[in-house]
Amino acid sequence: MGKIGKRILQIPQGVEVKVADGKVIVKGPKGTLEQKYLPQIKVEVKDKTVVTLILSGDPKANALQGLYNSLISSMIEGVTKGFEKKLEMVGVGYRVAKQGSGLQLQIGFSHPVDFAAPPGIVFDTEGTNKIIIKGMDKQLVGEMAAEIRMTRKPEPYKGKGIRYVGEIVRKKAGKAAKAAGGA
Repeated sequence: MGKIGKRILQIPQGVEVKVADGKVIVKGPKGTLEQKYLPQIKVEVKDKTVVTLILSGDPKANALQGLYNSLISSMIEGVTKGFEKKLEMVGVGYRVAKQGSGLQLQIGFSHPVDFAAPPGIVFDTEGTNKIIIKGMDKQLVGEMAAEIRMTRKPEPYKGKGIRYVGEIVRKKAGKAAKAAGGA
């Protein structure tokens, strides 16, 4: 058994966890999240705690136990605190503007790029070059941040593009001038 799978998760005040029909349902102040789980794992809710147990002797079940334990932990954190990812835009003329619930990006293309906010995601901006993505579903927040970043990844020569706040972009050296007096 793995260490992560053995964790006993505490259910905070104001959060309700139910297990029904192969699903874990977590309700909290920010909303409700659902997660299906495979039959090799059993999820038990007892006295304000959640435990994941292995039902089969399959070695892959150990990994699944840790996976579902982490997923349930993230669900509990999501319905109480929520998650956020921050992106920054680096480049001359690169800017972002909120448009209703979505975003409009000016990132060096001949046209602006629009992003609509999927259900459960809230976009926010800081100034004209920072994007904040908030939501209670950790996977959806990360996926949306990655999708926005992919529209203009940081390039390795000047570092222009969209990057995560704190991400370090390793720059490459440009072309070296040809040595004078060469062949």
